[in-house]
Amino acid sequence: MPISRITIGNLGEATKPDALKAALAEFISMIFFVFPAEGCVLLFTKMITTSEQAPVMIVIAISHAFALFAAVSVGINISGGHVNPAVTFGAFVGGHITFVRSILYWIAQLLGSVVAIYLLKFATNGLEVSAHPPQFPWNAVLYEIIMSFILVYTYYATAFDPKRGNMGIIAPIAIGLICGANLLSGGSLFGAAMNPAMSFCQAVISWTWTYHWVYWLGTFVGAAIAALIYQTIFIGQNTDHEQLPITEC
Repeated sequence: MPISRITIGNLGEATKPDALKAALAEFISMIFFVFPAEGCVLLFTKMITTSEQAPVMIVIAISHAFALFAAVSVGINISGGHVNPAVTFGAFVGGHITFVRSILYWIAQLLGSVVAIYLLKFATNGLEVSAHPPQFPWNAVLYEIIMSFILVYTYYATAFDPKRGNMGIIAPIAIGLICGANLLSGGSLFGAAMNPAMSFCQAVISWTWTYHWVYWLGTFVGAAIAALIYQTIFIGQNTDHEQLPITEC
C-alpha cells in the first residue's frame, strides 16, 4: 500500500539548500500562475458586458490553463511543479515527498499566491479579485473531489510515474489542459476552484472566509484518492519511483 511509503522526514531537511530551492521554485511558480490567470479574469470581466456567463467561464478556463502550463514548466525540474497544495498532498500520500518538505511547499505556495494577488492589485491601480463563496458547499466539495482527482491523477501519469518515459515532456501542457477542461466542466459555477492556494489569496485580499474549508477538504480528499489508486495499481509497491531529493541529517 502507498501508505507504507509515507515519509515524515526530519526538521533538518527544512534548512537544506535543495529543499529551500524547491520551496522557492514553488513560490515563484505560484506567482507565475496566479498573476496572469487572475489578471486575465479581471481584464475580461471588465471588457465582457454581456449577462451571459459562458464567455467569462471560457476566459477563466483558458487563462488558468495557459498560466498553469507555464507555472508547471518553470518549476517541474526543481520542485516537481506542484503549484497547488492539493498536488503536494497527493505526492506526499504516494510517498514522493516527505511531510516536512510538504509543509515548506504549502507555505511557499500560500505566500506566492498572496504576493501575486497583491502585485496584481497594485499593478491594476486598486482592482481586486473577489472571493466567491459557494452557495451549495457540499456540491462544491463534490466538484473539488472530482476535479482534484482528475488533476492529481494527471500529475501521476505524466510527471510522477517512473515509467512515464517521454510522456514527461508533455506533462506541463497536459496538466494545464486538464485544469482548463475541469473549469469548463462547470465547477466554477458551484464555487469549486481546484487549488486551495488560489482560494486562499482571494479570501485574504477580500477577507471573505465563508465556506473556505470547502477548498481544502474537497481538494485534499480528491488528491488522496488519486494518489492511492495510481500508486497502488499502476506504480505498485515494488517499483522504484523517482523521489525528490531528501538530505538525511
